[in-house]
Amino acid sequence: MQYRQVLKKLRSLSEPAAVKGMARFGINTKNAYGVSVPNLRKIAREIGTDHTLAQQLWASRIHEARILASMIDDPKEVREEQMEEWVRDFDSWDVCDQCCGNLFDKTEFVFQKAVEWSKKDEEFVKRAGFVLMAAFAVHDKEANDKEFVKFLPIIKREATDERNFVKKAVNWALRQIGKRNLNLNRMAIKAAKEIQQLDTRAAKWIASDALRELTSETIQRKFR
Repeated sequence: MQYRQVLKKLRSLSEPAAVKGMARFGINTKNAYGVSVPNLRKIAREIGTDHTLAQQLWASRIHEARILASMIDDPKEVREEQMEEWVRDFDSWDVCDQCCGNLFDKTEFVFQKAVEWSKKDEEFVKRAGFVLMAAFAVHDKEANDKEFVKFLPIIKREATDERNFVKKAVNWALRQIGKRNLNLNRMAIKAAKEIQQLDTRAAKWIASDALRELTSETIQRKFR
């Protein structure tokens, strides 16, 4: 499928009512068509892997085209420069999350960028750092516990950031790490209890929400 064909397909699936719904969920709807993620995944399956087309779609600045780009790009061809260029373009939490969970977490730079981006000031760049941690924890079944243990002090360090899109990603990373296995569960619970002692609303919310899930009967039964 060629670039112009893809844009034509996206326009044909546009739903103005869906755009209004996206806005209610805090999604930036500038240049958005309102195409659903299931429809984007269907188009992605039709296209297959296409690194060149992914670059063209990203450059279009169209909301759904950028999400689609993250679905069809080849993680083996993604270079560090591309990741830095794309992360600076993030202007909505859903593009950030889709890009990190579909593509960036499968690149060789996943650990490096999670650490680097977690220190940044820009809201969606920082969010991307923690979404990478969460996606990495979910998708990479072979990764060593040591990799995730290194994330816990970073999670604690940034748990005082009050910005909604950052604190939710920090919480997400902590919960996903704590759900990998019993060892990481214990370490994540310990980190959450330390975060709970930090005197900010963000830290207390991150900690209490994470502890609720990580100490739940459902999770503990899974590890038993």
